[in-house]
Amino acid sequence: MNTTPATDTGGAVGTAAVDTVIIGAGQSGLALGYYLAQQHRNFVILDAGSRVGEAWRSRWDSLRLFTPAKYDGLPGRPFPGDRLAFPTKDEQADYLEDYASRFHLPVRPNTTVTRVSHDGQRFHVTAGARRWTAANVVLATGACHLPKTPGFAAELPSGVVQLHSHSYKNPAQLKPGPVLVVGVGNSGAEIALETSRTHETWLAGKPSAEIPFRHGRTAARFFIPVVRFAGLHVLNTNTPVGRKVLPKMAAMATPLIRTKLADLRAAGVHLVPRVAGVQDGEVILDDGQSLPVANVIWCTGFTEAYPWLDIPALPANWREQQHRGIVAALPGLYLLGKDLIFAAASETLPGVCRDAKYLAKRLAATRAPQDEAEILSGLAA
Repeated sequence: MNTTPATDTGGAVGTAAVDTVIIGAGQSGLALGYYLAQQHRNFVILDAGSRVGEAWRSRWDSLRLFTPAKYDGLPGRPFPGDRLAFPTKDEQADYLEDYASRFHLPVRPNTTVTRVSHDGQRFHVTAGARRWTAANVVLATGACHLPKTPGFAAELPSGVVQLHSHSYKNPAQLKPGPVLVVGVGNSGAEIALETSRTHETWLAGKPSAEIPFRHGRTAARFFIPVVRFAGLHVLNTNTPVGRKVLPKMAAMATPLIRTKLADLRAAGVHLVPRVAGVQDGEVILDDGQSLPVANVIWCTGFTEAYPWLDIPALPANWREQQHRGIVAALPGLYLLGKDLIFAAASETLPGVCRDAKYLAKRLAATRAPQDEAEILSGLAA
């Protein structure tokens, strides 16, 4: 068995044979990469970004993590600095970049996967002129795939500035005049609070629930550890309560964490009903009210999509037919870093690290028979 990490071909045409291809060099892909490197596996991590951490760097400027630094590290490397602080998105991006370099993980940036197929025995991964064959493919591409906007967005006048939260950076992108933020989730609430300092702001949508404590250092010390424990060890598919609650959570909106409705009202944000459509160039709300806006920021989420996954044998609901990231319909295909994949905290950094360790042990169990003693030792650890 070849245990040497895959070498970079520098963009040259050719096919490299590896044990595992990880698609996505975010926290999920890097955490799994760490464990595979510990096993001396032959693997490669492909990412479309120009640098590790690009997905974090591309978010809006003022974004901070909801979890304190003590929970934001990956295996083998705690997050540096104040353990009760909430890192900025750029600090998180820099940490991930340093992590990949520190552990010499075989990340291939600027590598956009265009096709993944399966010939009945091995996967074939194509990214431009580069190709890999692999026994395993791990989809670690995160949750922010294709930005969602309603069809009637195209009916707004061309003079209205429209941004999705994915491309919003700061209020300097906006023109003078009122701002409508659509979607009362955490992104919508935080962006609306920010734009209210420079523009009259409306926030449209059905209000989400709120966590029952004030987010901050006190919460990081006392409350968030309790939430973390419950999200990892109580609400998962191995417990009766988890099996009962997780399907309900899948249909629920994430509660507001840092920015509450009271904060928005105090800042002068106008909370209004859902957007129903566009008429005569103006936004129409569910209650019939019309809003003449100059800017619209769509905080309406993302669609999970794998348009490059060209495996006709996969059933339409293959993503639901998984256990702890192991796709039942096709041996060798795995998911990592997805919401509720095993536990309520599966999409958080602590959840990602645990799920990555589990998948690494699962992948170790697929090794050649002569490695049986090593496999059993690893599974017992």
